[in-house]
Amino acid sequence: MYRVTLIPGDGTGPEIVEVAKRVLEATGVPIEWDIQEAGAEVIEKYGTPLPPQVLESIKRNGVALKGPITTPVGTGFRSVNVALRKELDLYACVRPCKTYPGVRSRYENVDLVIIRENTEDLYAGIEFAKGQPETLEFIATVERLGKGKIRPDSGISVKPISVFGTERIVRFAFEYARKNGRRKVTAVHKANIMKYSDGLFLEVAREVAKNYPDIEFEDRIVDNMCMQLVQKPELYDVLVLPNLYGDIVSDLAAGLVGGLGVAPGGNIGDHYAVFEPTHGSAPKYKGLHKVNPIATILSGVMMLRYLGEKEKADLLEQAVAMVIKEGKKVTYDMKPDPNDPEAAKTFEVGEAIIEKMEELKKG
Repeated sequence: MYRVTLIPGDGTGPEIVEVAKRVLEATGVPIEWDIQEAGAEVIEKYGTPLPPQVLESIKRNGVALKGPITTPVGTGFRSVNVALRKELDLYACVRPCKTYPGVRSRYENVDLVIIRENTEDLYAGIEFAKGQPETLEFIATVERLGKGKIRPDSGISVKPISVFGTERIVRFAFEYARKNGRRKVTAVHKANIMKYSDGLFLEVAREVAKNYPDIEFEDRIVDNMCMQLVQKPELYDVLVLPNLYGDIVSDLAAGLVGGLGVAPGGNIGDHYAVFEPTHGSAPKYKGLHKVNPIATILSGVMMLRYLGEKEKADLLEQAVAMVIKEGKKVTYDMKPDPNDPEAAKTFEVGEAIIEKMEELKKG
């Protein structure tokens, strides 16, 4: 029996998580769910979008399945996702981007895995607000050290990249490639311009790669990488990137395979793992049961593989692929015409996937 923390999230999160829960239970994997509340809708109740009992639950169970959570733009609390990554040291964001026949996309046979460093780079949260005394002191220090001039009306974000952080994310990428039968790891950077941060990332990646002679290694400059992915994504396999580039390129890769509706994700550390869809909470659709649950279900597939239930994970992924290919019981966003009156409700997608799993079990 696996004990898994289940965080429904907010907005449409509870609807899609309930469907994913039912589908995962239908695989036959024994799971006991530890349900925890988090997100914008619980602030009034707990005074925080991330109550301490949520972290305690994940630390107890080691693994969580999480729905999307709303993060205000520009104001309010920082992202719950970022807080979880920091508190649990979930340093690796893993986002498989794979085409399934039946999904509307300009591409076929894309099968990429984006592995993004989660704790450093410009997302580390080391920032200085415009006009504050510490900001002006920082600017003065930079100028005193002869590192250039910064306008006094600037806001500043610091970009730390360490040997430690880079070693473990690149090692994670190679271990993932080896474990999952992948052929190549590509390190993505901007070392030609940022020689002391991205340059360090590239230097360390090359050193780590020497320990994995069975896996091909190469590197690409990030702007060129974006062009290459649009032109010839079939040339790439596992990409490992610093935090900011990883965030951007993972959405680009999701666009290659049909969008965020089919893009699962996992945030993984040495001791804990949180699996979740990569799309937002879409609060305007709350209660309408029209949002696509497939990204959450595929995140559940990732979770099963993490738990060592590869056979059941493969069964579920195959059932998902069958429903997508058939194209009948899919939500409006996966129909050729989004106004199709026969578009499935969220829960109907789950029911169709469960039916396909039963067919597969019977052979």
